[in-house]
Amino acid sequence: MEKESVVKDVKIMGAHYLPDIRKPLLTAAICILCLGSAGAEVASGDVSDTRAMLEKWVETRRIISQEKHDFELAREMLSERIELVEREIESLRGKISETEESITETDKKRNELIEESEKLKNASVSLNGTVAELEIRTRELLKRLPEPIRERVRPLSQRFPENPDKTKLSLGERFQNIVGVLNEVNKFNREIVVASEVRELPDGASAEVTVLYIGIGKAYYVSGNGNAAGIGTSSPDGWVWSPANDAAAGIAGAIAILNNETAAAFVQLPIEVQ
Repeated sequence: MEKESVVKDVKIMGAHYLPDIRKPLLTAAICILCLGSAGAEVASGDVSDTRAMLEKWVETRRIISQEKHDFELAREMLSERIELVEREIESLRGKISETEESITETDKKRNELIEESEKLKNASVSLNGTVAELEIRTRELLKRLPEPIRERVRPLSQRFPENPDKTKLSLGERFQNIVGVLNEVNKFNREIVVASEVRELPDGASAEVTVLYIGIGKAYYVSGNGNAAGIGTSSPDGWVWSPANDAAAGIAGAIAILNNETAAAFVQLPIEVQ
């Protein structure tokens, strides 16, 4: 009865008669079929996800590669920039070193100039006293000079400052004035000069006379009519004239020889050595 019931159940399921030992296998096959169907559905979803993941992975790799490329390019550019900046820094250091050396040399020159300036200032103070003394002595000398040479050097002598401490003339200009005066005096002292002057005669009358200057120490004059003559001598207060009418002829003769009015000849003139 039990065997008939099993066959009946198999028939109801549309299957062939199977012994009891194969029943679990049938059940397992049915389960496998069910699982296969479910696995197919699951596999279809994984492929899509995998494809998406692969696409993302490829994109990520591409981005990484691009970033690496950009990074290498940037690093190369940065390295070149760093080398350029280092060269500029080295160049600037060289220029700074040269500038420091130049500043040192300039400071050295400046100190030398300051020292030289101090020496010149000290020398200037000494020369200022010297030129002032020379101006005083030259003024005293001018009083002892004949009138013609005093007129000749007047353009220079009148530039002597009345107050050396307030003058605007430089030391060089003051020395030039003194040297100019002394040069003209020295030149006059080596000459025999004939000049016309108006001189007061011993009788108190003024007359035009011809004066023969022998250097800056002696002079003779004679009036136009030859009646009055005199001898001049330099003194600290100016020239001192004394009458010498007895020598009028000799003085007139000497003047005539100097003016080429008569032939050269020996002429005796009075002279006194002090």
